[in-house]
Amino acid sequence: MATQQDLSVFVRHGEGGVAGMELAVEGIRCAGCMHAIESGLGRDAAILKARVNLALKRVTVEWTEGALRPEGVIEKLAALGFKAYPFLPSAERDSVTLEERRLLRYLAVAGFAAMNIMLLSVSVWSGANGDISPVTRDFFHWLSALIALPTAAYAGRPFFESALRALRAGAVNMDVPITLGIVLALGMSVVETANHSEHAYFDGAIMLIFFLLIGRYLDQMMRRRTRDLAGNLAALKAESATRLMPDGTMTTLPIAAIAPGDLVLVQPGERVCVDGIVESGHSEIDRSLVTGETDPAPIVPGVQVYAGTMNLTGALSVRVQAAGTGTLLDEIDKLMAQAVESRSRYVRLSDRAARLYAPLVHATALATLVGWIVFGLAWQQALIIAITVLIITCPCALGLAIPAVQVVAASALFRRQIMLKEGDALERLAEADMVVFDKTGTLTLPEPDLLNAETIDPETLRAAAALATASRHPLAQAISRAAGSPAPCRETQEHRGLGLSAIVDGTEMRLGSAEFCEAQALTEQVGGSFPTASLIAWRHGEACAVFAVGQRLRPDAQSSIGALRRLGLEVMILSGDRETAVAAVARDLGIATWQSGLRPDQKLHVLDDLAKRGRKVLMVGDGLNDAPALAKAHVSISPISATHLAQAAADIVFLGDSLSPVASAITIARKARALMVENLWFAVLYNAVAVPIAVAGLATPLVAAAAMSGSSLVVTLNALRAARRPTSALHKAAS
Repeated sequence: MATQQDLSVFVRHGEGGVAGMELAVEGIRCAGCMHAIESGLGRDAAILKARVNLALKRVTVEWTEGALRPEGVIEKLAALGFKAYPFLPSAERDSVTLEERRLLRYLAVAGFAAMNIMLLSVSVWSGANGDISPVTRDFFHWLSALIALPTAAYAGRPFFESALRALRAGAVNMDVPITLGIVLALGMSVVETANHSEHAYFDGAIMLIFFLLIGRYLDQMMRRRTRDLAGNLAALKAESATRLMPDGTMTTLPIAAIAPGDLVLVQPGERVCVDGIVESGHSEIDRSLVTGETDPAPIVPGVQVYAGTMNLTGALSVRVQAAGTGTLLDEIDKLMAQAVESRSRYVRLSDRAARLYAPLVHATALATLVGWIVFGLAWQQALIIAITVLIITCPCALGLAIPAVQVVAASALFRRQIMLKEGDALERLAEADMVVFDKTGTLTLPEPDLLNAETIDPETLRAAAALATASRHPLAQAISRAAGSPAPCRETQEHRGLGLSAIVDGTEMRLGSAEFCEAQALTEQVGGSFPTASLIAWRHGEACAVFAVGQRLRPDAQSSIGALRRLGLEVMILSGDRETAVAAVARDLGIATWQSGLRPDQKLHVLDDLAKRGRKVLMVGDGLNDAPALAKAHVSISPISATHLAQAAADIVFLGDSLSPVASAITIARKARALMVENLWFAVLYNAVAVPIAVAGLATPLVAAAAMSGSSLVVTLNALRAARRPTSALHKAAS
């Protein structure tokens, strides 16, 4: 009795009663396959969304919770002619490797057979002037058939199997005309040989398979390279974790069994498996995935760690905040998936054009056959021309023209700590001619910092930080962080609206406002050097100090603004902060146009005015008050430190403290748009030239196979240019 696999463990359960699953699908070759899957699954009322990623050969399906079994999705895809299974990174790597080996075997067999058949054909051609007897010619033709027929049955399997699956499902894909062309060429050759005719086309049929397999094998290699460029985040996700039990024992559990509040152990050399807070242990962690910084970060108790980062030197016990789903790594993975699944207008255009190809190709081939016969050509020659039309007009190049660029560009952005949320964000970003920044948390770092630490005596700083550690006030926390978060003073008292106090060695110590610490004169003196900072006074007996706490500019803010100007964009600041603070930042960055004290509706009004003047605005912001502006702008970017609402409203999210991703994103988007246009034009021009040549009988099936495979490779190779590092204004500014 056959057993059925339980696929419920692969199902993602989202908000609003939505379930989803990502599937790896075999046999996706062109936009026609994409349309067949998406429209076929879309006819089921329970399925809310079905999105195909052509470059990665994956399908993401979402359905109403409880309305559909996950096994039912696999069955529906099988009914459409596609074999599918739950996506697993390790399984996909194995599948890709096996597919490449399989294609290489087919290619070797087809190549060996083609060489031998070609030798026999050359002998027939060279004796065509009468030097070869009909008996010898027939013998060579039958010998060619003996080699060609089993070779085609074996080496042509990738095309035949795909075509049969499509036909059984009542659909037509790109392998149907290929299969039809091969079968017709071989069948006609057998008939011609049996009738003792001078011409047979076994060499053309096998060479056709050989060229097609070369194209298919190289295409498989390019797809694998594209997948590798994506830096599959799923490979960073841990499948298990070591949970520390209350009695001190350790248990290894699947990551799905780890819950918030659990305590897990992360050994040196392991990737952190959860998002959480370190409770004990000291180590260094490679956090480049999150911050973009390559230098290891010191980790002590109380520090936040994220799934996917690498623990380098010491064991850590981590209190879990999120495991599996809900981690920062999971959110990044979802953003990447959303970006490559989304349909841009270029993708939608190429999809529609490719879907029309199947009926047009068959109609054109049939019309060519009938037309040549009507004009008096022998049916054998007319059929060969029709076969050539079937092959040369395959829409592979058009189907790959845009998705390949989209995936490579999304991968290039990810390597620069940038995640797309919308498929058409690339195109809108390429159109931007103006950048509008929020100030607080965008041009500046999100957390306040101690600005005059170098002027404060270290002992004074540690003493004040011991008081500050006892408070959750952001200004106090900035002082605590500057001193390395020392242990708090015992019996610290908080005086609401004033500050903190404690008795240390019999003397009262205070930290707070100037009036509370009796340091008005000193704050006036320090305030002249830091006009935009908040001043916190400290007094311990007769000793007194003032701490200037404010937000620093992001480390590369000046170079990033310079890079944006070199890219031809105008830069503006729209901030809700006070005028003096905004003016100081604008002055430091050399930004002439800025406005301060703006409410969210006032920011929207400014963006409306800019849009009416024809400006394509890129909005960069992070706060709750920026969310409406981010949604209103032509395109928007938000840092990962932004509020959830701001991230939801933005089209693009970037990680780390650097602002350089903004300029990088624009550079890559402009290049990607240019490549999309190039690929579309190439696909159109290829067909505009190739189809008339084929219809006119000026090409052979051999030439058609080489041209069709070559066109697919050209657009894929061109798409890979989107991964190259830019050498324009961005790098000049960085240097």
